[in-house]
Amino acid sequence: MLAALTPGQSAVVTRLAHAFAEAGERLYLVGGIVRDVLLERPLPADLDFATSATPERTRAMVAPLEPLGLYDVGERFGTIGIVFALDDDERLLVEITTFRSEQYAGGSRHPAVTFGASIEDDLSRRDFTANAIAVDVASGDLIDPFGGEADIALGVLRAVDDADARFAEDPLRLLRAARFIAQLGFRLDGATHAAMVRQSPALARISQERVLAEMTKLLCGDFADYGLDSLLTTMLLTVAMPELRPLADAALGPPGIHREKDLWAHTKRVVAKTPARPAIRWAALLHDVAKPLTRSVDSRGEVSFHGHERVGGEVAARLLRRLKADKVLQSRVRRLVELHGRLGSYAESWTDSAVRRVALEAGDVLDDLLDLAAADVTSAREDRQRAAAARVAGLRARLVRLEAEQALDELQSPLDGNDLMALFDRPPGRWIADVKDHLRELVIDGELARDDTASATRIARELVGRMG
Repeated sequence: MLAALTPGQSAVVTRLAHAFAEAGERLYLVGGIVRDVLLERPLPADLDFATSATPERTRAMVAPLEPLGLYDVGERFGTIGIVFALDDDERLLVEITTFRSEQYAGGSRHPAVTFGASIEDDLSRRDFTANAIAVDVASGDLIDPFGGEADIALGVLRAVDDADARFAEDPLRLLRAARFIAQLGFRLDGATHAAMVRQSPALARISQERVLAEMTKLLCGDFADYGLDSLLTTMLLTVAMPELRPLADAALGPPGIHREKDLWAHTKRVVAKTPARPAIRWAALLHDVAKPLTRSVDSRGEVSFHGHERVGGEVAARLLRRLKADKVLQSRVRRLVELHGRLGSYAESWTDSAVRRVALEAGDVLDDLLDLAAADVTSAREDRQRAAAARVAGLRARLVRLEAEQALDELQSPLDGNDLMALFDRPPGRWIADVKDHLRELVIDGELARDDTASATRIARELVGRMG
């Protein structure tokens, strides 16, 4: 187990093992790194330990090792943080926590902490068996009182001991379970799944910021579609993001004529096909969120979703505001949702002006929009998948050519707002945007040079004259 550590990590573990052994204290490697070694996954950069030593004893034992930094992470939790210097100017953050037990009361997520007597007591407070494994750094022995190694081998996520109690103690663990499934590709143990359903209403007690953080990690996981399914089947989706629940109940296309394509299944596939970046993964999750709201069937039985991109952008923006997402993420996701259908009809017959217009409208989300357009084709037919990929690749190549010929950010109105207000001696208002948009369209179409202010002034006078 310890042999899997990096040379820098191994050197620090060896020094700590000697220091604690000489003082008669026990030291164990714990946390995600033990799980990830067993899974042969990339290892986290930092190390977490549990010890029999009190925080004061830990400080006294570590100080002679001359770390770069030594500080209290949380005195009431018994955690000491240490920063060690490694080769090549790298640093290693280590946290050492005294064995502890926790008691939760009154629905609070902030437990009363008491220092425990053994590593087994310490591991019993952990959330899932895969995370409740320790390694004795002195002997290399694996400490696994809850069968975490076997669960890891089986790909099972199981709560430690009483699942209902674990989730009642801290409802954030409900989302952490779904997030681990998305990151590790595990399946939920039956009893753990049942407890999540029972405890799902408690998720409403969790702050929106924490929900956003866990959901973003889930969406960026290698098995995000698994994580999303766990949210649906445990009712967590209904509690945390009720806007998404109708996707699982809607159908895309008329039954009996075309294949029935579950919007939820389509959404999961689009998420899985996009690059693991927060904005595009959120946009993939929300790109069809308004289809159930805009679905209509005409007299011939044909289904349409007119305006779902615009309505979806509004829904996405509201949802992310509620989750306290930053304005940059809100803006990027909204624009991607609003524009995601624009590239679906792209063909080589599009004029250069039309291509430039879409690129300018997309702005800094253009690369994500191209990736989303490619992912939004989830047909089971490989020829359609290949055709979609070829279409997006062709559009990318065309954009590169157009960028080389003329920088897209230069395709702007020759007159700005200040120019127009000075020219017409009028106060600011909607008229400025209307004039600038008209002039920019002429630049995009090649009918007006970017630096031709004289012609732009003449055209602006004619346009404002018609406005009255």
